Amino acid sequence: MKTNENTIQYCLYARKSSESDEKQAMSIDGQLREMEELAKRERIEVVEVITESHSAKETGQRDKFNYMVENIAQGKYNAIITWAPDRISRNAGDLGRIVDLMDQGKLLCIKTHSQTFSNNPNEKFLLMILCSQAKLENDNRGINVKRGLKNKCSIGIRPGVAPIGYINTIKANRIATVDLDPERAEIIREMFYKVANQGFSGRMIKRWLDSEGFKTRNNCGLTLGRIYATLNNPFYYGEFKYGTKWYKGSHKPLVTKYIYDKVQIQLEVVPRQWNKQVFPFKKLCKCGSCGGSVTAEVKYRRTKKGMINTHIYYHCNRIRDYKCKEPYITEEELIKQLIILLPELKLDTKYLWQEFDEEIRRLNHLKGIIYNHQEANIQLTPHNINMLKSDELSQEEYLMLQGYFLHILQFGTPEERLKILAGINSKLELKNRQLLLI
Repeated sequence: MKTNENTIQYCLYARKSSESDEKQAMSIDGQLREMEELAKRERIEVVEVITESHSAKETGQRDKFNYMVENIAQGKYNAIITWAPDRISRNAGDLGRIVDLMDQGKLLCIKTHSQTFSNNPNEKFLLMILCSQAKLENDNRGINVKRGLKNKCSIGIRPGVAPIGYINTIKANRIATVDLDPERAEIIREMFYKVANQGFSGRMIKRWLDSEGFKTRNNCGLTLGRIYATLNNPFYYGEFKYGTKWYKGSHKPLVTKYIYDKVQIQLEVVPRQWNKQVFPFKKLCKCGSCGGSVTAEVKYRRTKKGMINTHIYYHCNRIRDYKCKEPYITEEELIKQLIILLPELKLDTKYLWQEFDEEIRRLNHLKGIIYNHQEANIQLTPHNINMLKSDELSQEEYLMLQGYFLHILQFGTPEERLKILAGINSKLELKNRQLLLI
């Protein structure tokens, strides 16, 4: 059936993939120029121009293509002019949508620079073959890429960018190899030896690298995380893992397997013990200098009389800034300063009253046991928690709550302190051994 060009309205669709697998495809500007000349030569009415930079490998992922399909379904235009069939689709799903529109009589014609596909069985079949051929090219390309990567691994070349201390090199025969980086390899080797033989920690390595002015290929210093990743990378003793398989590398190892294993032993983290001591004030505040979290540790000191004194110190954990100079503060001093700040703290009265009420209930139960459930038992519960519908307390109740808070702060166990400290809504920071409201 011959299409009457005067009754057909076209949408000009130009697409260029954003991926590198279509480097030979004509640019969008080139497609527009050729199609506009074709439209002018054949007196084609173009009512809308749509351009898009997106891969056509996956179904339904192109916004502009979906917009064009919706407009065709609504009858805004009934034909497409494009550079080639593979500009429209490289997947079966989008191709099926186009063919469905032709079957419904809503899409009458697809015109390319060399062919015209009208709404008849033979031309629709040819369109499907050409678009399916483009899909086949994509599928084969993916298989070829995987085969190429597997072949590189089998000859000992790790795909991707070489780790720090190595560089990727392309030889004259276009064969890629991984060679030692003449500027950085020796420093990376020395980094392994400092950990293995001198017991350096990751932070000590970080300070040493910074003092040496060490920079990566991107002119950046090595972060602490990158240092640990480097020290844990088996590539440096000559092996690498790609996918689920291990391969023997063809590159020159920087260290021996023996040195690598010694490093792993040095970096091994001791598992946390279940009876780890509770430090209730760790989450109370942030470091006032760097904004990092606060941690705590226990120190034991022997007196002249042979007694052992235990001291708990709180200080910045130095994860955000390992050079943070914020000094430590003892737990006793921290409690004193918190007591001074108590009138200014914003307390979660509902939460704390629940804790207070539960404490009094436990005391009443104990009294009942002591007095053998005598009728004269005095109920100490100050407030019925079920009647507390809001955070509002009387002045007397609030002072009672502060007294409870103060009592636990001074005489409570670490676990009890941890509970009541969760009822502080104010934000605090620790700076120059001073606890401050922020």
